[in-house]
Amino acid sequence: MRNDGGDLYVRGWRSEPQFLTTGQQAGVSGCQTQLPGRNAVFACLVVVAHINCWVEDSTRVAKAGEITAESPSENRVMFSRRRYECVREAWPAPQIDPGVQWQELGPLPEVEHPAENPFSPAKAELGKTLFFDPRLSGSREIACASCHDPDLAWADGRTVSFGHHREPLKRNAPTIRNIAFQRSLFWDGRADTVEQQVEQVLLNPSEMHITRQQLVAAVAAVPGYPERFAAAFAAPEVSFDRIVQAVACFQRTIVGGRSRFDRFVGGEYDLLSDSEIRGLDLFRRKARCLNCHHGPLFSDCKFHDVGLSYYGRPTEDLGRYRVTGKPGDVGRFRTPSLRDVTKTEPLMHNGLFKLSGVLNMYNAGMPTLKRQAYQENDPLFPTKSPHLKPLGLTREERADLAAFLGTLEEPYRRIRPPPLAVPAGP
Repeated sequence: MRNDGGDLYVRGWRSEPQFLTTGQQAGVSGCQTQLPGRNAVFACLVVVAHINCWVEDSTRVAKAGEITAESPSENRVMFSRRRYECVREAWPAPQIDPGVQWQELGPLPEVEHPAENPFSPAKAELGKTLFFDPRLSGSREIACASCHDPDLAWADGRTVSFGHHREPLKRNAPTIRNIAFQRSLFWDGRADTVEQQVEQVLLNPSEMHITRQQLVAAVAAVPGYPERFAAAFAAPEVSFDRIVQAVACFQRTIVGGRSRFDRFVGGEYDLLSDSEIRGLDLFRRKARCLNCHHGPLFSDCKFHDVGLSYYGRPTEDLGRYRVTGKPGDVGRFRTPSLRDVTKTEPLMHNGLFKLSGVLNMYNAGMPTLKRQAYQENDPLFPTKSPHLKPLGLTREERADLAAFLGTLEEPYRRIRPPPLAVPAGP
């Protein structure tokens, strides 16, 4: 509430702005002086609700006084729900650092396929078949789905993935769900398009370990593929570029948007528990998550140093710096989407943490590297993001935050490999 031209302005829980008369203002002031601390605030809100606050939803209009709880604790729960059971434009103002260009949390947009690789059902189906086919690897044992398994939320559940001949790779495999909305790919952003991501994985000697010529020959030799290429590209010829385009086209169809959070912002307000709604409020405000994890993707798609570069140690990973060569990018990694975060553990670029551990670290402000004497003039010494600060979240608040993140899970849907993707014989 604020004083606005002599009238006390009150934004209702789910109402249009209401203005209180002088007598009603006196009632609120009296309430504030009689009760101490936060209880006074919430008791005042209850008084205001009884005076002139209307609650609206899609099925009814009722005075807030008819639904007020009996205890201060219940009042807080009710107030927390009402401030989010409304259109997102009416949600409380978030806690955002100066200079952050943020976007409100919300549903995913429609996928836009690039003009140079337009969508067609035949191309997407061909890409799906190739995605599950291990013949795309030099060993004929690894498919794209080996590291991005639909049964594991399109990740693989490992600390780091296994590559060619079971070689452990350097980083954790992130989910590819919603890859269509990313502006850059891989933890270090070395690919700008899904097509580049597919190409780099195929040609990486530590991953798919195959050459362009070997790949084209392997795919063209499989009966059934030329017909599928003809349906997708109006010609049966198999080429490396067409393989890449088909796989990228399919990956852009791997999109979420059916989580309980998505349904909640769509108006199904009973789908989230009190704990989950408290977690939503924490996410947007006290926990400061929105500084980096905002918008429909729950990511700013930028690069930040969160103190996990292990600079100067055997496990050092310089992140974005290896791509740009800029000292300011040392230790920076792409902000991951938090959609499906509870299904894609272990987390972070190194795959070392469970969600509970990540929340504990963020609550402490994340690790801060200290320069040793020999690093005093080191121009590459990483600098942690200024958005990271100790949060002071209680155990209950961290549990509420984790509960909210669970609402971002997509419902399970079984995806079976197309028959052609399963090689016959030993």
